[in-house]
Amino acid sequence: MLVAVAARAVGGEQLRLHRAAAVTEQNLALMRSGGGYWWLLLSGFAEPVFYLLAIGWGVGDLVGDVAVGGGRTVPYLTYVGPALLAAAAMNGSIIESGVNFFVKITGMRFYDAVLNTPVTPVDIAFGELAWAMVRGGLYSGAFLAMMAGMGLIGPWSALATVPAALLVGFAFGGVGLVIATIMRVFEDYDYISIVQTALFLFSGTFVPVTDYPRAAQVLVELTPLYHAVELVRGIALDQIGWSLLGNAAYLLALLVGSLVLASRRLMRKFRV
Repeated sequence: MLVAVAARAVGGEQLRLHRAAAVTEQNLALMRSGGGYWWLLLSGFAEPVFYLLAIGWGVGDLVGDVAVGGGRTVPYLTYVGPALLAAAAMNGSIIESGVNFFVKITGMRFYDAVLNTPVTPVDIAFGELAWAMVRGGLYSGAFLAMMAGMGLIGPWSALATVPAALLVGFAFGGVGLVIATIMRVFEDYDYISIVQTALFLFSGTFVPVTDYPRAAQVLVELTPLYHAVELVRGIALDQIGWSLLGNAAYLLALLVGSLVLASRRLMRKFRV
C-alpha cells in the first residue's frame, strides 16, 4: 500500500517492483565487485559503537540510573543503547541513499544508460531506497546483536525492535534520496553532516528531552530523529503506549513525502 501511495503521488509514473529490484540487485553486484565497500560499512557502524562504549560506560558511571516513566529506572547504558541504534540506522541509510547515490548519478553518471531501458526514475528511487535499507538493516542488526550480548536488551524485545529500526532506516533512506538530488558538489555533504550531528546530539539521544528548556523541547520534537529515538527506545525498554503510534506515523509520512519529492526531482534531473 505504501508503495502504491507514493508511486501514485508522483503523478501517474508507473512503478514496477521487478525493475526496482533490478536496481537493488545491481547495487549488490557492485558491492561484491569492490572489496573496499565492507570497510565503508564497518566505518559507519563503528561510530555509534564507540559512543555506546565511551559515553555509556564512562558517563554512565557518573549519571547512574535514568527514569523512563511509570516510576521505572534503567541504567544509563540501557537508556542510551536504543537511541544509538536509531542513529546507526539513520547514518547508514543517509550515507547510502544520499552520498553514494549522488556519486552514481553525478560522478559516475551510472543511471544515464539505465534510463535508456524501461527503468524509470521512480524505479530507481525505490530500488536505491531498498538498497539503503540493506545497509541500514545491517547496521541495526549488528548493533542489536551487540546490545543483546551486553545484556542491554532481552531477546524478545530485540526482535520487537527490528521492525522499528527498519522503519527508521526506510524513512531516512527516503531523506537521503532527496539529499542526493539537491547536492550540487560532493562538498555539499558537509552541510548535511552538520545537520546529522545536531540531530544526533540533541534528539534525546543522551539526555531526556524534558531536561531541555521548553522552547528547545518543542523544536526537538519536530525533528525526525527524535521520533525515531522515541519509537525504538519505547519498544526496546517495553514502554509501549499510544504515543509510539504517533512516532511511527511521523516516520511513515516522512518516508512517503521523501519518496514523492525524490522521484519528482529525479524525473526533472533526468528530464524524463
